[in-house]
Amino acid sequence: MSDCVFCKIAAGELPSTKVYEDDNVLAFMDIAPIVKGHTLVIPKRHCDSLSDVPLDLLEKLIAISQRVMKAQMSELGADGVNIHQSNGAVAGQVVPHIHFHVVPRFAGDGHSWNWRSQSYDDLSEAQMLADRMAGGMSE
Repeated sequence: MSDCVFCKIAAGELPSTKVYEDDNVLAFMDIAPIVKGHTLVIPKRHCDSLSDVPLDLLEKLIAISQRVMKAQMSELGADGVNIHQSNGAVAGQVVPHIHFHVVPRFAGDGHSWNWRSQSYDDLSEAQMLADRMAGGMSE
């Protein structure tokens, strides 16, 4: 897509600090890191969201995300790693081009996801939602 910032980065039209690159995948440093070392892993081919990515390309994205994670732990001394991926603006996806955030975590880094747990009214509500989703799972 001509107006997609990640497509422009993948095409070399915009600068990036590359961590990894091959014919299909690019990993580069996030310009506004949550924690220093925060890396984005994208396909060079434009796909809006996870549901648009062919499985063979998704496998490559996951494999490179795993390699970035291992490098963050071995080379940066990360104590842990968060891998985050959002789909749609309401879910927090700012750039509509699938990407994985690979965020190294260090004891005392000060970052918190501020996860707010909810609950179901009862187990039948959870079962009803599970049944609805199961009915919509097709390949």
